[in-house]
Amino acid sequence: MPDQIIAETRRNQELREKTYREQALKLLPWICALCGREFTGRRVRELTVHHKDHNHDNNPSDGSNWELLCLYCHDNEHSRDQVAEWYGEVTPGGEQEPPSAHRPFAGLDALLKDKK
Repeated sequence: MPDQIIAETRRNQELREKTYREQALKLLPWICALCGREFTGRRVRELTVHHKDHNHDNNPSDGSNWELLCLYCHDNEHSRDQVAEWYGEVTPGGEQEPPSAHRPFAGLDALLKDKK
């Protein structure tokens, strides 16, 4: 039973990806949006569809949430997000806590006014 569920989920994901990939390749130029490399013929398979908001279910028909990235730039894009998470930096759609409550210059204006 669990194997059937996993297989069905994978099939559905592949179908969904195939659909938005085909749409993106029709709408967008076959150029990596980051490095600018152009792809033609069989090399088009090296282009991937990157979701700008990282939501793979957000697939507007106008392609506004997609950009084509080569395999290398796509990996790099997701690696940067992963590193940002490790260091607690802001990621798309994420909130960031202040890294420290310490304010080294708090009250400095009052000190400077006293000296005048």
